[in-house]
Parts: sequence; structure tokens; C-alpha cells
Amino acid sequence: MTKRIFVTATNTNIGKTYTTKLLLREFALRGFSVGVIKPIETGVADGYAEDGEELLGTIKELNPKLWHLEVEDIVPIMYEMAAAPFVASNNAPLDIKTVQKKIEELEAFCDIVIIEGAGGLYVPVDADTMMIDLIVKLDAVALLVTHCSLGCINDTLLSKKALEDKKIAHTVAFNCKENDGSFATFSKPYFVQTGFEVLEVGRDIEKICDVLYNL
Repeated sequence: MTKRIFVTATNTNIGKTYTTKLLLREFALRGFSVGVIKPIETGVADGYAEDGEELLGTIKELNPKLWHLEVEDIVPIMYEMAAAPFVASNNAPLDIKTVQKKIEELEAFCDIVIIEGAGGLYVPVDADTMMIDLIVKLDAVALLVTHCSLGCINDTLLSKKALEDKKIAHTVAFNCKENDGSFATFSKPYFVQTGFEVLEVGRDIEKICDVLYNL
């Protein structure tokens, strides 16, 4: 059975696409056939889905069985406005059947499918669906990508609690950037002293993959 891993984050611009690409490469190095989908992308100007194109290029490099894919297979739902899907679509109902169909098509060629969300867990998709609900609907485990700047304790714990309340199997990874030097002094001590394993995307991708695969 194909493993489904949903990459979400504490907010937008945290590093979901960067992390997704690292996961794809690491799993491919282990001999798995990998696939990827970003069900919804907003801010698509002139038909160019930036994240989708980046993911498409990566997956064609890693899985020759997916050379036939087009960006519409990676991003089945696109909106021009760079806003929450609820707003960008004027509250159009989520076409979950199309998303599920695209995932099932990928699974015919894949051992692992990475599903990249849009924004954070409580980004509204339509009147009845938040991004976190997609994880449940798609029967996936989750990777919560969080940041390392001041405020990450609050943001991480809130998002982790949301996943726990929905009983979603998950792990957390910190995407520390060059200007996040304060993390070791102002935030990391809390996580270490409370028994929270600090896995960093750039440093610990192998272990992150181990944990996700065994969830």
C-alpha cells in the first residue's frame, strides 16, 4: 500500500516546498518510487504555478515513470489570487474527488506520495473544510514544518495541538534559516528541556524520513 505523507506548516512561507523536495530525494535515494501532489496552489499568475512547476521538475528527475505528467497533475486546483483558497475561489466547494483521483493515479507508479498543503493547518479551503481536514480526508500522516525565529514555541505548540486534537499521526521538523541564529538561545532550550525532539530539516532529513515512514 502506498504511503501518503502530508507536508503542512505553521504558516505560509515556512518552507513546505523546500522540505517536500528534500523528502522526495531522500526517499528516492532509498530506492522508493516517489510521487508528489500539491492539491491547491494560489497566486498562480498567467497559468504559471511556481510551486507546482518546481515539484514537477523534481519528480520527473526522480521517478522516470512520471515523465508523462503535466503541472495540472501535480496541482489539480489553481487560483490566481494569492490568498486562502476560500477567498481565492470565492468559496467554491472543494473538488475532493479530483484530488483523490490524481493521488490514486500517482499511486499506480509510486510507493510513497508526498502531499504538500497550502499555508497552515487552519487555512480555510471552503465553507466546510480547513487545510487540516484535507489530511484526514486523504488518510495521510503529517509532517509539521515549523520555523526557528522568535515565536516558534507558540506557533509550533498550537499547530501540534491541532494535529493531536484531530488524532493525526505526525512529527515536527524545524526549518532553520541563516538568520535564525537566536533559535539556540531563545527557543531550542524550551523544546530540549521539555523532551521535545528537535529535528531540523536541513540536518536531520534522514531521521525525519525514518519517523514518517514508520508512523
